[in-house]
Amino acid sequence: MNSPSFDDCPESSDISELCLNSMFLENMKKERNYIDINRQDWNRRVEIHLKSDFYDLKSFVAGKSSLNDIELDLLDDVKGKCILHLQCHFGQDTISLARLGVKCTGVDLSDEAINSARELAGRTGVAVTFVCCDLYELPDYLSGQFDIVFTSYGTIGWLPDMEKWAKVIAHFLKPNGRFIFVEFHPVVWMFDEKFKEISYSYFNSGPIYETETGTYADRDAGFTFKSISWNHGMSEVVNSLIRNGLEIIALNEYDYSPYNIFSDLVEYAPGRYRLRRLGDKLPLVYAVKAIKKRTKAKTNC
Repeated sequence: MNSPSFDDCPESSDISELCLNSMFLENMKKERNYIDINRQDWNRRVEIHLKSDFYDLKSFVAGKSSLNDIELDLLDDVKGKCILHLQCHFGQDTISLARLGVKCTGVDLSDEAINSARELAGRTGVAVTFVCCDLYELPDYLSGQFDIVFTSYGTIGWLPDMEKWAKVIAHFLKPNGRFIFVEFHPVVWMFDEKFKEISYSYFNSGPIYETETGTYADRDAGFTFKSISWNHGMSEVVNSLIRNGLEIIALNEYDYSPYNIFSDLVEYAPGRYRLRRLGDKLPLVYAVKAIKKRTKAKTNC
């Protein structure tokens, strides 16, 4: 993880001030253009991810589900339901949901990811709808409401505003519809890459500018990726949902990750990874299950 550096600024106070102002303006420009920057970032990742052992496309096409026990337990019986899957990447989870007897729509910012998702749906013979757009603009691209809105693992960090995120979720949920959310724990994003030092705020203190070599699905990939992300504390996430008419019925924390994507993880049980040094002392994932409350009719009482 890399935050802006001022190491190259000259010692002179006047020149340093100009340098700081220049970097501030450049970062402001980047923040305004975060959608284009992150779309380009994820477009470049798609081809690498499709070929990676991490996503194991061969097994997936043959019928293997990409869903984990955490989200499956929260989803429960979904057969016959209509599900909206936000930030779906190239659609493995979307297609896995559809294989459970669900009518599913997947949404992602990356046009390369959505093109690959449509191709993958064709290869697997699964009927799925995919939409390419910025999540905040989804009401302009999609109509109707859903029984369930679902999103998981590494999604909200790409969004600056949880209030706008929650509004989109509420907009697309039917009354009494369920929201299922699984995400890496905000404590995780406080650490440096080696999990040795606290380097970032737990709270949303502004955009984080990162340059990364390789990707979580292939650390040896010969590409450098630039992106903009944000940290979101749990209260920021939960309160945004509450303010937009969702009732929290479950908030769970897990002392493991189902994915081997962080530094120095060990697999202590099949498909369950913990940090070697910290074991079960740190939460790596959390999950929220919420219901959209019905609007009460106004009375004179």
